[in-house]
Amino acid sequence: MSVGTGLDRVSVWAEGLDHPEGVTAGPDGMVYAGGEAGQVYRIDPADRICHQIASTEGFLLGLCCDGAANIFACDIVRKEVVVISGGKVRTYSAGTDETKMVNPNWPLFDHAGNLYVTDSGGWKQDSGCIFRIDAKGQAKVWCTTASNFPNGACLSADGTFLLVLESCTPALVRIEILPDGTAGERTVLADLPGTIPDGVTLDTAGNAYVFCYRPDRVLRVSPKGDIEVIADDPEGTALSAPTNGAWVDGDLIVGNLGRWHLAKLQLGLEGVPLCYPRLET
Repeated sequence: MSVGTGLDRVSVWAEGLDHPEGVTAGPDGMVYAGGEAGQVYRIDPADRICHQIASTEGFLLGLCCDGAANIFACDIVRKEVVVISGGKVRTYSAGTDETKMVNPNWPLFDHAGNLYVTDSGGWKQDSGCIFRIDAKGQAKVWCTTASNFPNGACLSADGTFLLVLESCTPALVRIEILPDGTAGERTVLADLPGTIPDGVTLDTAGNAYVFCYRPDRVLRVSPKGDIEVIADDPEGTALSAPTNGAWVDGDLIVGNLGRWHLAKLQLGLEGVPLCYPRLET
């Protein structure tokens, strides 16, 4: 693992949020983030002013958008994925009749409108899973092999696999998406000892960016599994429990669960575009 502080590339991007964990870029050019009391924030990159547009009255973790910029968010108090549309909040899925969501953590869409949701389960209980909710809102348990607190996740550029962080392993793992839509083999891309990895995103070269809840750092993992520390904050101020990141104009906007701001990690790279399917919500 190569190491460098990289803090000269980190700056405050937007302020006034309540311990934001999830952050995503919408199809409308806006940045969306959640708060620990259920706040839903919208930030225009043009002025970087934070506006609260709704509240679930719970605790938001990950979030993503569909093609109409409706927000799909994981709420760990409500134990469900909610949809925020026009400032109104409703339940999208709480799991299946047999398996209810326990700790929904991160959602992401594929091009067909399937929503993958990591459910972390209990801390160090090896009880997590990944749900897949189809475009009509029907949920099923999709994967049980990435069970050791599955956390942040992202879709590969070609849509053939998910990258998932197992916070309690700790490792970055790859879950194949088979042609029939079922989950394939789980393989470890990189072991991450000494960290609690939280969120992950990809650049167009196939490098994964891992945001570590502990210590306060961002890693880059190559397609071959080589690990580089690209930003590290021993004081935990610019980066404070960084949890997730969204690509905006070639840089990463980073959620800081430990503080009240979104940070910018200046990279000048292209990220893998998110999927924004059109759904009947």
